[in-house]
Amino acid sequence: MATVETPNERRGLLARLALDRPELRAWALYDWANSAMITVVVTAIYPIYFLKVAAADSSLQGSEPGRVHALATAAALLVIALIAPALGAVADRTRAKKRFLTGFTLLGAFATAGLAGVDRGEWGLAAVLFMLANIGASGSFVFYDSLLPHVARDGRELDRLSTSGYALGYLGGGLVLALCLATLQRPELFGLAQSGPTWPTRIGFLIVAVWWLAFTVPLLRRVPDPLAAAPPEFQAGSAPPQGFHGLVRALRELAGFRQALLMLIAFLVYNDGIITIYRMGVVVGEEIGIPERAMIGAILMVQFLGIPCTFAFGALGVRIGSKRAILVGLMVYMGTCILGASMRTEAHFWLLAASLAFVQGGTQALSRSLFASLVPKDRSAEFFGVFAVLDRFGAILGPLMFAGVSWALGGSRPAVLSLGLLFVVGALLLTRVDVAAGRAEARATTRP
Repeated sequence: MATVETPNERRGLLARLALDRPELRAWALYDWANSAMITVVVTAIYPIYFLKVAAADSSLQGSEPGRVHALATAAALLVIALIAPALGAVADRTRAKKRFLTGFTLLGAFATAGLAGVDRGEWGLAAVLFMLANIGASGSFVFYDSLLPHVARDGRELDRLSTSGYALGYLGGGLVLALCLATLQRPELFGLAQSGPTWPTRIGFLIVAVWWLAFTVPLLRRVPDPLAAAPPEFQAGSAPPQGFHGLVRALRELAGFRQALLMLIAFLVYNDGIITIYRMGVVVGEEIGIPERAMIGAILMVQFLGIPCTFAFGALGVRIGSKRAILVGLMVYMGTCILGASMRTEAHFWLLAASLAFVQGGTQALSRSLFASLVPKDRSAEFFGVFAVLDRFGAILGPLMFAGVSWALGGSRPAVLSLGLLFVVGALLLTRVDVAAGRAEARATTRP
């Protein structure tokens, strides 16, 4: 006889996932909203569209389209690096976290929608819109992440909520990617059979933009903006340092919280490896001749397999502590580097993708919540601005290391193996973080 789940059992499940209050669910839904852009535009579909359509029939030749795409990515990351800490400081002292999040979301969503208007040869327009979409996504996450320690009530809820956010991100990104692939493979089902070869992809960019905006609304309605608590060194009406000076100042302030700074340095090192493996896996696959359908299928598998794996990893973090769980994830990544270096077949590629799905979301979710627990709540936006800068710079530094080793040693296999060093060094640094001392210091220095 089938059992019926009672309301108390449902509430118990939601509590275990840190989704039992409206503001918690609304916060986590933003990962679901934003990840559609990251999955479809950054990872899976737009790069191919840029190379095969936007840069086609243009003055770009040979490998130039790839370099333009890389430069647009780097430029967006540089902009965020220059402005995020200063804007974070403003948000902390003016109760403006949600306003900044809204502004960056609107910028990113409208730029993503604008990609639907890019046709053959319009690579310059595509590059600018892609850069703006990246700025919008990365900027919004600064303020989204900074709300985490305000909506969660304690360290355990921090870990669970951050994990649930990543899991919902996997699900949302996977659903939108599947929908976009359906428009590409069966355009007649969507009334696009006579629309021309590029329109199914372009409609996908519109779907992403609408999805992103629609699922941002719950956060704006349900999550309260934390009260401002201005640091005493800022006088009324003054502005924090801008650009590079703002980043330097924020780093100097963060240096006063030794455990948080050490955690951030460890994160910078091992996150370089995480980002590079995720982005360069397709490059290695193409080099050894893995079919495109298999690689796209593996990306979809990562999205959906990542959901239960992220929840399981979050439960592991609650059981043994977030730091120890992250160390477990880094050990798996070391094994992944060995597998990637020896990859020969399509089955190897699927196994590599499955291993990433097991640890990627959980490792990054617990890293986010661990850092949030080590900094004062009233400085969260400023310090998450620094966190975002180092997170995004990992998208530059890791691939540069990969390219350098690949060029020096004549192939991508030794480059994949060399990434294991990032996980070893990152793990060693993480072992030096005293979590209990860092959390006590953060609580003691948070202004009421």
